[in-house]
Amino acid sequence: MSMPTPPDTYRALRVTQDGERRRAELQTLPLSALPDGDVLIAVSYSSLNYKDGLAVTGQGILRSVPMTPGIDLAGTVLEDRSGIHAPGDAVILTGWGIGERQDGGYATHARAEAGWLVRQPAGTDAVWAMSVGTAGFTAMLAVMALEDAGVRPGDGEVLVTGAAGGVGSTAIALLSAAGFTVTASTGRSGEEAYLRELGASTIIPREELPAMKRPLEKERWSGVVDSVGGETLAGAYASTRTHGALVVCGIAGGTGLNTTVFPLILRGVSLLGIDSVTCPQPRREAAWARLARDLPASRLASVTRTHGLSEVTALAPQILAGQVRGRTVIDVNG
Repeated sequence: MSMPTPPDTYRALRVTQDGERRRAELQTLPLSALPDGDVLIAVSYSSLNYKDGLAVTGQGILRSVPMTPGIDLAGTVLEDRSGIHAPGDAVILTGWGIGERQDGGYATHARAEAGWLVRQPAGTDAVWAMSVGTAGFTAMLAVMALEDAGVRPGDGEVLVTGAAGGVGSTAIALLSAAGFTVTASTGRSGEEAYLRELGASTIIPREELPAMKRPLEKERWSGVVDSVGGETLAGAYASTRTHGALVVCGIAGGTGLNTTVFPLILRGVSLLGIDSVTCPQPRREAAWARLARDLPASRLASVTRTHGLSEVTALAPQILAGQVRGRTVIDVNG
């Protein structure tokens, strides 16, 4: 199969500095403006995540400007100077600082290091990969971490906070597929039917967890997937059962954690962190293989919306305000 010749220019959503303010605009740039990297990728899709919302609205997550946001992408290899990937290979890239420290997925083309890429699992496509995206990949790592910590479906309820968001909704679907009984915590009262469709058995209001102020609350959760942080995480931690585990993977509700060591030393609770950015390659490949098995495209269709690159600037404030449910795929050619 002959691959198309790389173009002279590419299109990207760029965040630039305009006086005291950062703003995002579509630009056409020479291909030579891409960062260094062995692999040149023709990007087909990216997605919209909370971090992307921060970047596009100019809220400081970008290490420098001008910069192309987009913390994940899926596309086709055009060339690889390392020889690891062949032209035509379908690849996925999440993490490794793209869309933060170097240009990311909101562009028709990208460059990356060969070791950052994961080959797309057989039987899947780029739209599926980005409907999973960083959020789904993080959710899969969280479920795997709970299982590695010994949490099993028969142990009791598993709590998912920020349940209607990208990580939360995917975690519910994955936990349900693995046989867990899932309780969803959300501030969006209108999303109950949606969360039950994903696999949640019980819905609790967002306010319930921050109200748990004692160092040790009544034992309830065998496991927790938390994408909120702050007082929500503190309440979930205080109410986790003996030898249970909490997986922490987000800051939608704050970066602080005001609590005690009592759940750790009196209940043997495990507090586990997920870093999807520098996750080692074997773990990445295992997570994507399991996502292909447990989260097929048919399962994601109802929780995924596709928008063009030109719509990202309007969508970014919405995801920060908690108004975007599920997953948003970005067609970078749209």
